[in-house]
Amino acid sequence: MLLLLPPSEGKSVPDDGAPVDLSALSSPSLTRHRKAVLRALVAASRRRDALDVLGVSSGLADEVARNVSLPTAPAARAARVYSGVLYAAAGLADLPPAAAARAEESVRIVSALWGVVSPTDRIPAYRLSMGTWLPPLGALAPSWRPHLAAALDARAAGDVVIDCRSAPYAAAWKVPADAEHVAVRVLRELDGRRSVVSHNAKHTRGVLTGHLLTRAEPVHSGEELLKAAYELVGTELLDATLLPGARGASTLELVVS
Repeated sequence: MLLLLPPSEGKSVPDDGAPVDLSALSSPSLTRHRKAVLRALVAASRRRDALDVLGVSSGLADEVARNVSLPTAPAARAARVYSGVLYAAAGLADLPPAAAARAEESVRIVSALWGVVSPTDRIPAYRLSMGTWLPPLGALAPSWRPHLAAALDARAAGDVVIDCRSAPYAAAWKVPADAEHVAVRVLRELDGRRSVVSHNAKHTRGVLTGHLLTRAEPVHSGEELLKAAYELVGTELLDATLLPGARGASTLELVVS
C-alpha cells in the first residue's frame, strides 16, 4: 500500500539538531526542485510583503520570519515536525518498531516545500502551503507535478494508493492508471442525515492511518482497505463504505457520529 498524507499546518519546531540535508531525503530525484523551492521560499519570506505573497495572516508573521533561516534551522523527523490533528490521531511519531517500518515503506507526506517525504526524513518546521503562488516558480502544485510523477508513479504501479490528501495537495500528483486509487472521505451522521466534515475528517483519517500501520497485515486492495476500516466500526466509526468511481478510482466513506 501507498498511504498519502497531507502535511499539517501545525508543526513542532525542533530545538536542536543538524539542519536539513537535502541530499539525504528520500526520493532523491526531487533534490533539484527542492533546492529551487527552498531558495524561492527564503527569498519570498525576506520581502516586506511576505505575508501577502505567502497568503497568511499577521498572526503567522513569526513563522514566516523563521522561513528565512530554514537552510540552517534544526531539523527533526517529519513524523515529529508534523504535529496536527491527523498526526496526533495516527501516533505516527511513536509507532512500535514493526509499524514504524511499515510507515517508512508505505507512508508519504506530500509537501509544498519538499514535494514528498517519508516519516523519518529530517526536516525543519516551515510555513508554506501548496496553494501558494511562489515567485519565480508560480503555482506550486503544477510546479511539483512532473517531479512527483517521476518520483511516485513507479512506486504506485500495481499497488493500492490510499489518498488522504486535501484538494491542493492532490493537485500536485495524479495517481496513475496502473494503481488502484482510493480517496478517503469522512461523513458525519446526525439525526439520520450524513454530511461532509472537515476538522473531524483529519482526526478520522489519522485514526485510519494508525490502524493501517499497526494491524497485523498491510492492505493490498480497496476491498482489503474496506475490511480494515470495518474493524473500526463500533469504536471509532459508525459505518464504512467503498464506492466505485470513474476510471477505476473509488472512495472509502468513513461515517462518524
